[in-house]
Amino acid sequence: MDKFEKLQGIAAPMPLVNIDTDMIIPKVFLKSIARTGFGANLFDEMRFNRDGTEIPDFVLNKPQYRKAEILVAGDNFGCGSSREHAPWAIADFGIKCVVSTSFADIFFNNCFKNGILPVVLPQEQVDLLMKDAEKGENARMTVDLETQEITTSDGDVISFDVDPFKKHCLLNGLDDIALTMEKASAIDTFEAQANAARPWA
Repeated sequence: MDKFEKLQGIAAPMPLVNIDTDMIIPKVFLKSIARTGFGANLFDEMRFNRDGTEIPDFVLNKPQYRKAEILVAGDNFGCGSSREHAPWAIADFGIKCVVSTSFADIFFNNCFKNGILPVVLPQEQVDLLMKDAEKGENARMTVDLETQEITTSDGDVISFDVDPFKKHCLLNGLDDIALTMEKASAIDTFEAQANAARPWA
């Protein structure tokens, strides 16, 4: 997993509330357990017509937001089913941070496990970031995980909270497997001692 330290990028405004995981990645695309390749179908039913042509008015189809790395969203983002494909699709598209007033718990935790920083802020601060994102590609935000601050294109600074353990994992690029491998030496020692004590096992 890539480290998340400081991100300066384009923020896309998506003020819709209750964006569920089926809207993020429709169930018809859940045909693989690989983490890659889902970005092409992110928000598929909102991004594309049934004939495969783009819907021009959808935010991520607009030229200024095609390379967005930050998503400023409405309340209750990631609700619905617990599919991990949703953060896979977001990450594969290139979005590394999602800001909202609230997230569904399972989606929220899955984001951290897949290198995405979900930031929870009060409505008035989300509104400020939403307005800044509406300026387009020249209005770049900075998300600094180390200092736990988001800086708007106008220089306004917003602080956010993050669990210290989840912050450590993102800063160091540690997913569940990497966390386990940090203890490889202790695991090897335990296995050697166990084998010596019970050679018949």
